[in-house]
Amino acid sequence: MAVKSSFRNMTVCLLLICFVCSSLLAGVYALTKEPIDAAAKAKNEAAIKEVLPEEAVAIEEERSVKVGEQEYTYNLAYDAQGNTVGCAVNVSTLGFGGPILIKVGFDTEGVIYNTKVLSQAETPGLGAKCTEESFSAQFKGFNPAEKKLAVKKDGGDVDAITASTITSRAYSAGLALAVEVFKTIGSTPMLLDECCSGECAGECTGECSEACSQECGTCEEVAACEDECSSCEGCPKQCK
Repeated sequence: MAVKSSFRNMTVCLLLICFVCSSLLAGVYALTKEPIDAAAKAKNEAAIKEVLPEEAVAIEEERSVKVGEQEYTYNLAYDAQGNTVGCAVNVSTLGFGGPILIKVGFDTEGVIYNTKVLSQAETPGLGAKCTEESFSAQFKGFNPAEKKLAVKKDGGDVDAITASTITSRAYSAGLALAVEVFKTIGSTPMLLDECCSGECAGECTGECSEACSQECGTCEEVAACEDECSSCEGCPKQCK
């Protein structure tokens, strides 16, 4: 005997279909989340190494800093001796086709070491050239203290992409923002290694010295020097 169609039956069928579909989607998400996260992490680490000096062999976990009302993420990098050698900052700027996400690497003096576009939606053949070496090479060794991060048309020192002034302006503005983020990180030109691998090393007697506290932030419980004097919040793995 045929089942008579009714609003109730249709509702139950739709709920069952939705339940099955959502269960399948949840299962697929659970299976793919880990490899997707791993791939994203590997891509980010590769980008960090690309924008920092070769001697950066240890990359710290990602941190965040607030500039104005916005949070920005960054990674500090260390050499084989534990000295700070640079900082990779993530910034987003609005281009012609939408947001342009850029990773900017700085040396300890605040000079731009290299830049890397992580994502963009600029016009192919025009603004999308911001990802090419022919444009980004001019920022290698760019010292914001000596040059202006603005296109030459606006009185700066940046060569704009032909017929893509909006993208070029956005890219320059993004790097200028990264400079401000860098300045905010510690409010000094990366004095972390000077304090934590130098002066503090000789003074560590169970707690961070006053100098280390000033340079590195709030000191937590610290072990003896010969163990791991590394709890200065602003410079872990350095105070040894």
